Amino acid sequence: MKTQWIEKVKVGCARLWPHPLAVGKREIALSSIGAGLGLMIAGWISHFILGEVNLWFIAPMGASAVLLFGVPNSPLAQPWSIVGGNTLAAVVGVSSGLLVADPGLACGLAACLAIGLMFKLRCLHPPGGAVALTAILGGPGIHQMGYQFVLYPVLLNSVLLAALAILFNNLAGRRYPHPLAPAEAKPASLPIDAVSITRADLHQALMQGELFDIDEDDLQEILLRAEQLAHRRQNPGG
Repeated sequence: MKTQWIEKVKVGCARLWPHPLAVGKREIALSSIGAGLGLMIAGWISHFILGEVNLWFIAPMGASAVLLFGVPNSPLAQPWSIVGGNTLAAVVGVSSGLLVADPGLACGLAACLAIGLMFKLRCLHPPGGAVALTAILGGPGIHQMGYQFVLYPVLLNSVLLAALAILFNNLAGRRYPHPLAPAEAKPASLPIDAVSITRADLHQALMQGELFDIDEDDLQEILLRAEQLAHRRQNPGG
């Protein structure tokens, strides 16, 4: 009994140390350089246009940069995700701060509404949560801005960073924005003989391309489910 308990503790502790990300050195370099350049250029353009830089906005903008340049394949990192998600979260955050006096309740309400609306409008963007809280907890300077906070710095900087991500990722040979448009032709699938795909195969395949927000185990589970569904579709009575 004691041995089983110790083994469970070991397994639980091991889960705290994740697998290494399946990504090549080139992608790591591109992600790091892209995020740094994107933030510097967006900040410079904001300063050039408006004559000032709001340093308190670096936190949520930095999180957005990690997604746009680090995992551009992710649905959470698409242009509409950052522009729509951050802007929507800013509106919700400002409104919650104006309507609810208690900061804790206002933050909870803002997070709840922002996440629900981002899901509904297909613009889920995790840094949007930080944007909503910034509107509430950012201090008197932000509170005095009111809904101007939505337009600047949130909307302006989100649009700038999204535009820079489109430019940089495409120059780097990445397909961005990632999802195919409805009218965009998809490449014809090649006939592949039925073979057993191992975790090592998936790891090697992931290492040869851009970083996807999924690990080998999850991808293998999805493939297994797809195979099971395809088998049921082809053999409904089986």
